[in-house]
Amino acid sequence: MHLFLHYLGLPYLLNGIGFTIAVTVLGLAGGLVVGLALAAMQLSRVGPLAALARAYTVIFRGTPLILQLVFAYDALPHIGLKLSALGAAGLALSANEAPFIAEILRAGVLGVDRGQVLAGEALGMTPLVLMRRVIGPQAIRTMVPAFGNESVSALKNSSLASVIAVDELTLRSTQLASSTFDFFSIFFASGLMYLVLTGAIAALQLVAEAALDLDRAAGGGVRRLLPWRRAPGPIAAHVAAQPALPDAPVAAPLPQRTAADRAARAAALANQRAAVQVKGLRKRYGAQTVLDGFDLTIRQGEVVALLGPSGSGKSTLLRCLNHLEGWDDGEVRLDGKRLGYRVDGRPMTPHELANERAEAGVGMVFQQFNLFSHLSARENIAGPLRWVHGMSGDDALRRADALLERVGLAHRADALPRHLSGGQQQRVAIARALAPNPRVLLLDEPTSALDPELVGEVLDVIRRLAVEDGLTMIISTHQLRFADQVADRVVFMSGGVVVEEGPAHEVLTQPREPLTRRFLRAMEAGELLETASS
Repeated sequence: MHLFLHYLGLPYLLNGIGFTIAVTVLGLAGGLVVGLALAAMQLSRVGPLAALARAYTVIFRGTPLILQLVFAYDALPHIGLKLSALGAAGLALSANEAPFIAEILRAGVLGVDRGQVLAGEALGMTPLVLMRRVIGPQAIRTMVPAFGNESVSALKNSSLASVIAVDELTLRSTQLASSTFDFFSIFFASGLMYLVLTGAIAALQLVAEAALDLDRAAGGGVRRLLPWRRAPGPIAAHVAAQPALPDAPVAAPLPQRTAADRAARAAALANQRAAVQVKGLRKRYGAQTVLDGFDLTIRQGEVVALLGPSGSGKSTLLRCLNHLEGWDDGEVRLDGKRLGYRVDGRPMTPHELANERAEAGVGMVFQQFNLFSHLSARENIAGPLRWVHGMSGDDALRRADALLERVGLAHRADALPRHLSGGQQQRVAIARALAPNPRVLLLDEPTSALDPELVGEVLDVIRRLAVEDGLTMIISTHQLRFADQVADRVVFMSGGVVVEEGPAHEVLTQPREPLTRRFLRAMEAGELLETASS
């Protein structure tokens, strides 16, 4: 035991620890820088860059680190680059770690739900803002364990630097053991030193995981500095002290529309200007045609319900209206302005498209809610107002609280999406889409992902928006009674074209086209079965 403790404090071995730590830090730092570049190249849409990054990954991941160490120390001097043992070891370890770190980064980015990325794009976030505020904060939480594991691996791989450096800990332990023949005590001490270093890495990993834990209370330590963990506002602090409450009712039920109401509404809309114009829109996915010369004009304040079987092109049309999808031919105009193209007729860049979405005033509500899972209900609404529209933090929070109050969720402002029911999540998504005061609101099957008992609460919010706000709304739905109560016009689609359109009540009760009649009979039968089962 005395010799073991002596070796633990021996300067000869302690200096080896310093070299090991230095090589590991250099290798990880350099690997992170190069790995970021490699990940960005592979995620880019530029084919040659992605191919170059993949070739680098294949070469350096497929050759032993010991060969890379020898190359950096012995081969580079032949081209005039002479490195110290520490520099050569750090360079070789960086080059070796880079492809592994790049794959960790790439997997983290690709692991973020695609729906949340689409939601960010629909809200007008530029690629940089989207990466910083939505993708990055979520990806890093999944990458921390992998980074911890890779750091331990890099620390142990640093022992291979013994082939070029006499200061390396493992080599010094071997030399000392060879001269004293006390192999057990020396290597036991050396192993304990490695264990202490890897234990320190594990402790740092646990600290990072705790700091990034979304379910821990905000306000302490490093969590105060994270962009997705903000201190609760004054309303949140008040609500947090209250016991849990059921959903607040939005308002009293709206009265049914009469024939006179429909006629007056149609007359008023006839004098409104065109808010959305779609002309000759064609969209293909490979050999499949989804939209085939689609034409549609929607007037200011009009509510249009899109009906049709699955695959008829409803969702694709809505995504084209917000330019989340490109198209092959035709054009989309909002208030007379052609979307997606510059004045000279050339397509916009992703950054320009994001700015156009922010300025165009088109809000979108998705089937799967697509709330940002790392943000509370309040921050899902307030965050985009700050990041995209430049609103001050206090104003954004006030706007968010007012909208949550309106949809009956003020008491759930600080809840994360996973702690909300499906109906609550969809109501937050509606509030988020309304936050920047859009001129047009797109709703893509807003109740299709909900349990039957939650459908009513969401439909009531949408119905109230249509009646009280006078928003121009385009709703893809299979809820026939809802469409009859809310929509001014129904457009029945099939095969990417308009089969029949007209006043909502007229089309739903007296369809002219056989295809429309068959679809409506099938949907009415489904609604009857759903009502009976509930």
